[in-house]
Amino acid sequence: MQIIWNQTSRERWDAEHARHSTVMQQHWVYGASMRLPGMQTHRAEVVLNGRSVALAQFICRRYAGIFGIALCTRGPIWLGDVADADKARIQRALKQSLPMARPRIILFSPDLTDPQHPSMASLTRVLTGYSTVMLDLSQPLSALRAGLHPYWRNRLSAAERSGLKLAVLSHDSAELPRILAEEQIQRQRKRFYALPLGFIDHYFEEGGTESALILQASWQSRPVAVMLFLIHGSSATYQLGWSQAQGRALNAHNLILWNAIEQLKQRGIDKLDLGGVNTHDLPGISRFKINTGGEVITYAGGYV
Repeated sequence: MQIIWNQTSRERWDAEHARHSTVMQQHWVYGASMRLPGMQTHRAEVVLNGRSVALAQFICRRYAGIFGIALCTRGPIWLGDVADADKARIQRALKQSLPMARPRIILFSPDLTDPQHPSMASLTRVLTGYSTVMLDLSQPLSALRAGLHPYWRNRLSAAERSGLKLAVLSHDSAELPRILAEEQIQRQRKRFYALPLGFIDHYFEEGGTESALILQASWQSRPVAVMLFLIHGSSATYQLGWSQAQGRALNAHNLILWNAIEQLKQRGIDKLDLGGVNTHDLPGISRFKINTGGEVITYAGGYV
């Protein structure tokens, strides 16, 4: 076995990612966008018996210059059929060879739903998995609309009659600083953690004009709601959104999300990850996502 660190070209990585994975956290642009203080990205290519069998992207951070944490989220990307025993061996080798100074903790959060999957036998599960809602956009629009919960669909119909106006914003829109400022206010008010907002700017810089879809709803020429989706290969992930009181009253997010589905399909996107759901702490937004008719997926968790 050979582990080749930080030598795979972006072109090759993107091509293999497109063929074998839809995961944002293993997309080259995601790793390149982690240009934040104290953070570093390492990428590995694994060769077994003369054949390239895996790619793995690690996001690494040192704390106080002393202790390090490295995350391989929803990876590695397996480039074909690999025996579970070999997968376990490869993950051990990745941990041992990661070019990050010790002391450190290396955490794998695989793209799996079975916590007892045999490929994870060499690691110890230390975190439960998070849940998300995945929408299959390869379906016809008629099927997607029929799959909406009746209450969700009724709110969408009301929003379509409300007089709300939608606009698609470019990644370099003059509106973007205000949108991100509103998101920061929302985070502080609701006390929740997400990727630093600087990550969004970097993602646009690295990914270019087709790296995102931003939809804004306005009422009487005043912006009242927005949703931002990041695009990675043939998939997209809901990244952030907010709504003012008027937007909530007019069901603006129902209208935005449905129009996002239409536009993402037009771009050739066949899968939309609506992001984490937690019916205990965030029952409202979780029901909003679940009632789209998407599949609720709970991942296996984190392993060291």
